[in-house]
Order: sequence, then C-alpha cells, then structure tokens
Amino acid sequence: MRKSIITTAVSAALLSGVAFSANAASSEPQGMYSADDIMDADVYLEGNPNEEVGDVDDILLNEEMKVSSLVVESGSVLGLGGREIVVNADYFSLETYTDGDDTEHRVLISASEDEVKAFPTYNREWWEQTKANARDAWETTEESIESAWQYTREAIAPDDNVDEQ
Repeated sequence: MRKSIITTAVSAALLSGVAFSANAASSEPQGMYSADDIMDADVYLEGNPNEEVGDVDDILLNEEMKVSSLVVESGSVLGLGGREIVVNADYFSLETYTDGDDTEHRVLISASEDEVKAFPTYNREWWEQTKANARDAWETTEESIESAWQYTREAIAPDDNVDEQ
C-alpha cells in the first residue's frame, strides 16, 4: 500500500514539472517519470560514474509535493557501512537511457566522497528534526507575512493628526 501511495504522489509531483533533471541518451526528454522506475535505481558519484554508492530506497516529498530528497541505501563503499543516507535534490540528477521499449534510470550524486560521507543518516531522529525545522520555517514565514501586512495597512491608513490645508 505504501509504495503505491508514494508512486502516486511522486508521479503527481513529476507531472507538475518538478524535481529531476534528466540526461537522456537521446536528445529527446522522457517527459514523465515513474517513481516505480526510479525506486531501486543505481546511484553513482558524478565524479566517478563507475563507483556505485547504492540504490534509491525512497523519494521524499515536501508540502508542495515536490521532490525534496532521495533516500539512498548505501553499500559498504566510501566507508558508509550500508546506512541509508539523505541526498538533497540539489545534489542529484537523473540519467535516463532508453533502448527500444526499455528505460533505465541512473542517479548521479554531484558531491565529493567526503560530502557524501557527511550526508545525514535517514532515521527517526532525522525525520522528526526535519519536520520540526519545516514547521518552524513555516511559522516564521507566517509571522513575517502578518507583520508585512500590518505595516502596509499602517503605512496607507490616513493619519488623523495631519491637518489638511
């Protein structure tokens, strides 16, 4: 059940024109991407495309249903020890290769080995902290919007103390 919900949500996000930058083997873009095809895609370092980091284990969406991050189940490469790492959307791209009716996806991480080692581990603590940060950011934005509205109202309100001449 969970996989079909994620597939539907990611398909909606991808249809709305977000997330992955694709480098197709041909010059034609694929146009639409299936989360089911991207799940379990092999993940490599952009600087060393033969160094497999792991595979896509999950796709994380933000409140706007845009792809925010990928969860990559790493192998024992780069000293990652098989942990699940969170790769922010700023750090990955998607390569798409089509051969007849077969389409294969490959994710490339644009980060050094040291940066990849420093990527956060996907666990309950990370999840709860990320949710709290997003909630705090929204509350701060909401307060700023209200303040801006109040200042605008005060700025355009007639001043009762000014004498008209």
